[in-house]
Amino acid sequence: MRITANRPGRPCWVEQGSADPQAAQAFYGELFGWRAAPDPRPEAGGYTVMLLGDDPVAGITPLVAPGQPTVWTVSIASADADATAATATAAGARVLMAPAEVLELGRFAVLADPAGAVFSVWQARAFQGAAVYDQPGAAGWIELATRDVAGALAFYPELFGWSVSPGESYTQWGLDGTDFGGVLDMGEQFPADLPPYWMPYFAAADVDLAAERAVGLGAEAVLPPTDVPDGPRLAVLKDPLGAVFGLYLADTAG
Repeated sequence: MRITANRPGRPCWVEQGSADPQAAQAFYGELFGWRAAPDPRPEAGGYTVMLLGDDPVAGITPLVAPGQPTVWTVSIASADADATAATATAAGARVLMAPAEVLELGRFAVLADPAGAVFSVWQARAFQGAAVYDQPGAAGWIELATRDVAGALAFYPELFGWSVSPGESYTQWGLDGTDFGGVLDMGEQFPADLPPYWMPYFAAADVDLAAERAVGLGAEAVLPPTDVPDGPRLAVLKDPLGAVFGLYLADTAG
């Protein structure tokens, strides 16, 4: 699916804060066929947009502080990043990075929901975000892992207007009749010291083949390729730098 303008409330971008951006670019370039397009301006801080063909699909950036883990962050489109941050704060979130201009590209803020899961909001100007979605090599699903599902189901619909579609073991988020993500209860299978987090899933034409390729490139299979009841075939991996991401069979999410 091609994206020409991101509707407020929808996922619009994913980026990795990486301890080794060059290694991350090499890994995902081999896995998904991404091409690196670094911003040469000093004020860009080493930010690199990853392209699928000529389409931006993700970002990779150096870590902003020593000791930070390498993680993926999801961004949600906002018509007003300042207003979204204020609404989120009033609902119990923390502002980790106050709304700020990103060159001529847009305005963004980094927030932690009331349970501590980190996400960003993006108010687009010159840069809308991902140009393609839900096709092989591009993101197409976002998932929140949290120990406070009830709190998440109250917080995010209030903040972004998301719909909630509950299932027997998995609840999905949506907007305008289309689901784009879900929330997973962090049960006993998760380490007790693991904080809640957002994770992107990338579409694959063949999940088994993509997961095998990722492992061959140094990733760890957290969840081997699995058929989900009433859902797509998927896998969860940890890249060589420790960032967790998912794969799912293209055109089956939602």
